[in-house]
Amino acid sequence: MNIPAITTQQMVEVDRLIVEEFGILLVQMMENAGRNLADMARRMLAGEVRCKRVAVFCGVGNNGGGGMVAARHLHNWGAEVLLKIVGDPGIIKDVPAHQLNILTAMGINNDGVIKLESVDLVIDALIGYGLIGNPQGSVADWIASINASGCTVLALDIPSGLDTTSGIPRNPCIRATATLTLALPKTGLLTQLARSNVGELYLADIGVPPELYATSSLGLTIGDIFVSDTIIRLKE
Repeated sequence: MNIPAITTQQMVEVDRLIVEEFGILLVQMMENAGRNLADMARRMLAGEVRCKRVAVFCGVGNNGGGGMVAARHLHNWGAEVLLKIVGDPGIIKDVPAHQLNILTAMGINNDGVIKLESVDLVIDALIGYGLIGNPQGSVADWIASINASGCTVLALDIPSGLDTTSGIPRNPCIRATATLTLALPKTGLLTQLARSNVGELYLADIGVPPELYATSSLGLTIGDIFVSDTIIRLKE
């Protein structure tokens, strides 16, 4: 199976092509990402989320929006979801704001106290591949707290604080039990340097057509990656 790894800049181009050339909406990709994230969480909880306490930490960007979608599905499946939006809600982007409005209507609020020692799983959807420099402020504080808690952690796309091209962990950087990356693996996730932060690495289908990867700006040939499942384990 041909699964190439891509750089951060190539992923930026993938995202551009999806919207501008193929007409796939961000909200569609976010739904696919979040649904797969919730499914991965269920797998990590032995296939049963009812009555399990799942803390979902979301940033105010698109990565956070994927976490919010996962929170909705996990709630629908019977989990006790503890939501924490980390960052300034006033600058949240349009599509994640739409996801947050849905959660608010469902009664999943961002105002509860999260005691990490009492949760069954932490979902890290704080920072996506657009990180520049070290995490700052409340995001950095929560990363440090999550790492210190010893909780089982599932990261969306990347562990927050990891450089997706080089694999250099910034300070601080989430130490995930498992990472569910999206579309294609990023080069930094496969480095020896990143291994202790990435944990077990999985790849999720968010609906990117193989024809997109073959465009002249990318020139990648992709096999039938998701022929048997929408989530696959990537071998070390």
